[in-house]
Amino acid sequence: MSRSNKVNILVLVLFGIVIGLGCYSFIYAKGYSYMSDDPKACVNCHIMQDNLNSWQKSAHHHVAKCNDCHLPHNIVGKYAVKALNGWAHSSAFTLQNFHEPILIKEHSLQVVKNSCLTCHQPMVQAMDRSNANHNEDANCLHCHRGVGHAR
Repeated sequence: MSRSNKVNILVLVLFGIVIGLGCYSFIYAKGYSYMSDDPKACVNCHIMQDNLNSWQKSAHHHVAKCNDCHLPHNIVGKYAVKALNGWAHSSAFTLQNFHEPILIKEHSLQVVKNSCLTCHQPMVQAMDRSNANHNEDANCLHCHRGVGHAR
């Protein structure tokens, strides 16, 4: 067997190992569940259990699931943010370098604020915002922080 054939076989074996470990990890970590809208997918990581429990007691439990608030409402944005968050969450949990309790990142906070407006735009639009005490860039979560997750 020539040296180039041995190298090719070695590369294929290493590639197979990487693909095999990736598939095993994906199945073991229930990666397929993240493609769904099932809130139970969020508690594949045990640290999210408190968030699920608080959402079940919240005012929005019957009208919104995790993805309704935490992901954009268009297909490209939804899966782009899912991929970005999935990478960030998996690396943070694997390396154990996350803040406890979990804190929402600024980008994700903006997604949540936009989701509030998606459902509540008619009400927000009807508000009288001409008063100088009102900030034009109202932050729903300033007053309604516990709506999605009861405190």
